[in-house]
Amino acid sequence: MSLAEKVLAVNNDLPIRTDKPIHSGKVRSVYWLTEADSRRLIREKGYPVAEDAPLAVMVISDRISAFDCIWRGEGGLQGVPGKGAALNAIANHWFKRFKERGLADSHILDIPHPLVWIVQKARPVMVEAIARQYITGSMWRAYSKGERDFCGIRLPDGLSKDQKLPELLITPSTKGILRGIPGVPEADDVNITRADLENNFAAFNFRSRTDIDQYEKLLKEGFDLISDELAKLDQIFVDTKFEFGYVTDASGAEKLIYMDEVGTPDSSRIWDGEAYRQGEVVEKSKEGFRQALLSHFPDPDILLNKDRMDERLALARDNVLPAAMLMELSETYIAIAEKILGHKLVISDNPKAELLEVLKRDYALVD
Repeated sequence: MSLAEKVLAVNNDLPIRTDKPIHSGKVRSVYWLTEADSRRLIREKGYPVAEDAPLAVMVISDRISAFDCIWRGEGGLQGVPGKGAALNAIANHWFKRFKERGLADSHILDIPHPLVWIVQKARPVMVEAIARQYITGSMWRAYSKGERDFCGIRLPDGLSKDQKLPELLITPSTKGILRGIPGVPEADDVNITRADLENNFAAFNFRSRTDIDQYEKLLKEGFDLISDELAKLDQIFVDTKFEFGYVTDASGAEKLIYMDEVGTPDSSRIWDGEAYRQGEVVEKSKEGFRQALLSHFPDPDILLNKDRMDERLALARDNVLPAAMLMELSETYIAIAEKILGHKLVISDNPKAELLEVLKRDYALVD
């Protein structure tokens, strides 16, 4: 098979049995199982959920999204080789460590294949839970223009780009477009304050005001765990985005959990420790690819300015990137995954055929 054929770029056309529309996000597609299949798997596999809990098969792709666009490479390369396997493996690793430390559960019930999760339906909290330990990215861009209030937090004068912050900051933004919340613009990914959450907790899908404290506690604890583990590998956990939601357990009790992915090079910035001590930032995450895109195109403002979204979409649609850009990112993902896992990453030569075989043979979900 060619390199392009080993990439799982399209993941919403699989013959997984479902009676609902397939939800296809930037990188993951969700197949909601029929009620009969959900009940059967809960019974057969002994999943610790209520017998009528809705389940889904979540399949990650190798597509690469940056600046809210999907990018392609030369030679028919529709994604980044090994990306999906690396992201799932890293997230699985951290979710396992969270559970071992007694932090909180995730929505994942089973991992049939490196690109597949079986998950319990969750009610998402409509907040992108962002934690920052260094001033970089959008925070630095705002700070360098003179802004000092960030998500209701007052930043001191005199900070330098990429400097470690005095303390871990929680800087949430909206997940999706939320309407009718006083003071919160009706747009995706808008910075919000803790006061916004407290005054409108139900609009953000929190069960109670006290759950705001709980989400912040879990975010900090998760961040600290990953940061400490990466520090042992001489890697710096710069900032990250977590997502949270509610599920109902086997006893019928609702609980707050981690969901989506955690601590991956897609949802986090990771820097090399030795290089940072020498005054250089070496990205071990998707941020390196983002910076490469800004250098690749003559007008980087198209990628940074949300008011130029139509131009940005056209840029991604009409331009095929050098294959070397995607392969460099592939090496970044695989290298950081293997460093975190402590062993070689298994990457499938024919991911679509393999995952369908497993779902058919062991789960009876493919006709």
